Amino acid sequence: MTADGWTQAVRQQLGLGRLLPLGGPRDGAWIAEGAAGAVLRRDVREVSGVRLGPLRIAPADPEGVHEPAVPPPPSALSPGPLRVTADFAAATPSEPLPTVASRLRAALATAAERLGLAVTEIDLRVTALLDELPEPETGAPPEPPEAAPEAPAAPRGDEARIAAAALAVPGVSRLTGILGGLGRAVHVEERADGTAALPRRHARLEIAVRAEHRALDVALAVRTAVSEALSDHPTVTVLVTTVD
Repeated sequence: MTADGWTQAVRQQLGLGRLLPLGGPRDGAWIAEGAAGAVLRRDVREVSGVRLGPLRIAPADPEGVHEPAVPPPPSALSPGPLRVTADFAAATPSEPLPTVASRLRAALATAAERLGLAVTEIDLRVTALLDELPEPETGAPPEPPEAAPEAPAAPRGDEARIAAAALAVPGVSRLTGILGGLGRAVHVEERADGTAALPRRHARLEIAVRAEHRALDVALAVRTAVSEALSDHPTVTVLVTTVD
């Protein structure tokens, strides 16, 4: 198995799913598909007359992606337009299916915009017709699992300064460490490869964002705060692993 294949397999086991771009190629932010999907489900669970089934978020045009301005997280998708695909069951006596689908599509589009996902297409498929209106879901959908609490890695030096700067940004609820393993949420590496694009150090952070804040806006603020926290102003990548 290749390194990317191993990373993808581990990520699927952890419930992160694919790492989706937030915003555009210059924004340097990504979000776990599991976290984004949970938000979409939570925001549309009170849409009457439907019961949402499997939901996926993927590139809308694999050829229409862009090179990100900063190094992406391992195996992350390149920035570009996204497509949401979802199955749903509808109640037969409520209203015409196109009307129901239109309401669900609008709710999904609003939820995606609230996160900062560049969703340009939403494909819906009716998989069942119900005799009765489904009750709105009241329980919160499961969130992606967090890093194992028994093996945290306490940041030191510059990593500690980066962590403190990120945690001070409104909307950041905590640092996570799912992708990096062992609870390590801050990763700093040298990017002294001689190119004009990356002449300095690079930092990658994994964060959880509060649900009342727009994930993309929080990620952009974290990038600015972290870069300004260190004298050499490293480039910064932010990965949102959870929305609380």
